[in-house]
Amino acid sequence: MNAQRRRTWALPWSRADSRTEQRASAATSPRVLVVVQNLPLRFDRRVRMECQALLGAGYGVTVICPKAMPDEPDQHQLDGVTVRSYPAPPATSGLLSYVLEFVVCWLRTARLSVRTARAEGFDVLQACNPPDTYWLLGLVWKLRGKKFVFDQHDLCPEVYEAKFGKRGALHRVLLLLERATYRVADRVISPNPSYQEIAVERGGVPVERTTVVMSTPDPALMVRRDVDPSLRAGRRRLVCYVGIMGPQDGVDGLLEAIHLYVHAMGRDDAHFALLGYGDSLDELKARSKRLRIEDYVTFTGRVDHDELNHWLSTADVGVTPDPPCEFNDRSTMNKTLEYMAHGVPVVASDLKETRRCAGPAAEYVPDADPAVMAKTIAAVLDDPARRREMAMAGRIRIERHLAWPDQARAYLAMYNHLVGHQPPAMLPAMSVSGAGPRPRLPKAGRTHERALHTVGGTSENSNPGRGAR
Repeated sequence: MNAQRRRTWALPWSRADSRTEQRASAATSPRVLVVVQNLPLRFDRRVRMECQALLGAGYGVTVICPKAMPDEPDQHQLDGVTVRSYPAPPATSGLLSYVLEFVVCWLRTARLSVRTARAEGFDVLQACNPPDTYWLLGLVWKLRGKKFVFDQHDLCPEVYEAKFGKRGALHRVLLLLERATYRVADRVISPNPSYQEIAVERGGVPVERTTVVMSTPDPALMVRRDVDPSLRAGRRRLVCYVGIMGPQDGVDGLLEAIHLYVHAMGRDDAHFALLGYGDSLDELKARSKRLRIEDYVTFTGRVDHDELNHWLSTADVGVTPDPPCEFNDRSTMNKTLEYMAHGVPVVASDLKETRRCAGPAAEYVPDADPAVMAKTIAAVLDDPARRREMAMAGRIRIERHLAWPDQARAYLAMYNHLVGHQPPAMLPAMSVSGAGPRPRLPKAGRTHERALHTVGGTSENSNPGRGAR
């Protein structure tokens, strides 16, 4: 290790660094350092919206995360956020490789947190899981007078159990890491009431130190736009899945449902687009060939927000196939909310949080049964009036009950109380941040009526290839 690197690592505990941080903090508004390991900021809708909320309320924001692409600069600006990124480790498989990934990412993040402290400074470290390993970094910076906020995106012990079908020693280790994170955190942000219950009951966090901030869309930004008939691959309908593709996500069951839809039910009217990536992506592609449905399925890989909007603006149905388990039952699926925001009817596994969020915007499949899912998709596609009704219900729920500006207000209230910050009154209201008065949202019954009717079955004239297969 060279002298410069030794100097950098020693800096957090030196008096010179303390003076540097104090000067930086004194010259700026409160600053938040956000740490994310499982996604680059560019692809993480929740964290990007949180950052915009903070910026709109007068905070400075730095994010440390993996690079979105190999040639991404080590430091750059994204939507007003200072991003410090590091090369993502290679894809992992097996326990030892996962441990190595966590260690490498932790060390790179710690190094970049030192650079952040030297350059722009920060007052709060917000760590987003998975994994639950950043409590130690939070503890180190708390010794330097910083605050530590735990933004819980996943229940890591439940993810492990859902993924591997067992508990055992590693499950106990994950519980210990989760408990340590809860103990060190000054505040815990939960994505729904079910996660908040875990924080309070299993983690022993006083309820007044918890805040529910759901990952809901901003209805002023996530809006259904023009239909692109080419995405249907010459068929009349488009069915979309959006999200991670791991063993616990139910995409294998969705492929079984597509197989039954095509080969058992004899239907060739729909194309299926699977948007996302994950540990199981390669196996799922191979499975689609074994099931003889590769001509009916498009795997897009990872997509950004613009591409997501492009697909969901054309989709006739969105599928949430996650099978029942403790983790899925307690989790709010971002894909379901994104379908609803785009006015896309939902076919979903019957899970507690999914039913609570989607309500009448979805048709529910008990136990994620592939045969029932295939029949339910067919029934929704065959009923244009029902699709219009579901699309309208979903959009209205997003606008009136699940809008991001309402969540942003809770998020900012937590931060303002934590650091004693009074947002400047002259800052303009921002639809993403939720700062100031809530923006006037478009009305589903008028502004989106034409788009929602497209879902309902009046858009076939835009597709000259309809009925070709």
